[in-house]
Amino acid sequence: MFNDDLAHKAAINLTELRNKKPLIHNITNFVVMNFTANALLALGASPVMAHAPEEVEEMVSFAGALVLNIGTLTHPWVEAMLKAGKKANELGIPIVLDPVGAGATTFRTDTAMKLTDALSISVIRGNASEVLSLAGEDSQTKGVDAVHGVDEAEGSAIALSRKLNTTLAITGPVDLVTDGKSVLRVFNGHEQMGNVTGTGCVASALIGAFLTVDEDSLEATATSLAAYGLAGEEAAGKSKGPGSFHPALLDALFNLDTESLQKKAKIES
Repeated sequence: MFNDDLAHKAAINLTELRNKKPLIHNITNFVVMNFTANALLALGASPVMAHAPEEVEEMVSFAGALVLNIGTLTHPWVEAMLKAGKKANELGIPIVLDPVGAGATTFRTDTAMKLTDALSISVIRGNASEVLSLAGEDSQTKGVDAVHGVDEAEGSAIALSRKLNTTLAITGPVDLVTDGKSVLRVFNGHEQMGNVTGTGCVASALIGAFLTVDEDSLEATATSLAAYGLAGEEAAGKSKGPGSFHPALLDALFNLDTESLQKKAKIES
């Protein structure tokens, strides 16, 4: 049975986000920069994409949240992520980590581990295979795509959440969110979201946006995923395939209203 209180919280968070228009600092990959920036703008936040080590500490000091995405890594970007992350921790700014492709290559996996060791991360969002790799379990990915199901990673996610003192979100057909004590499931979304590159990366950025208005990282994550998933449902109903789904998703984020979100958010506790 879906939680009406969390559906109401999702509507409140969306309203506060649009009123606040927080700056979200993204150190993210080349593939998704434009899509992520437009999605944040459509929902009501303000994006900035800054990855030069020379400026990230200054930039993050203006932000409401920092999103680190390892999708197209280089050594200077790792340096920038560490510098920005340490400054964010110093200033009490929440950090979201998206360990894209962790488990696929040693460089990606080691970088994700380095970031979790060096920084206090508010939320880690990934697919099941990526989360399993962070938990130190035998995991394989198909490029950056999962080959494991969400339920396969539930136990590992709970244990890893406790170990790192962070909230873990595993996105898939049904999203799972845990802080190591409680588990929430989000049933909003549409399979078309898996046919457009970068939809997972956008999910991480939107979590960052919701963290600026909700200090409870478990609820901020679940409510952001419900809002995003509902937008995906609305977009799928108006598109004919991946090509038209992409702009339809941006439109759906822009037109998402709090009344519909409160009525249609599907969060199970």
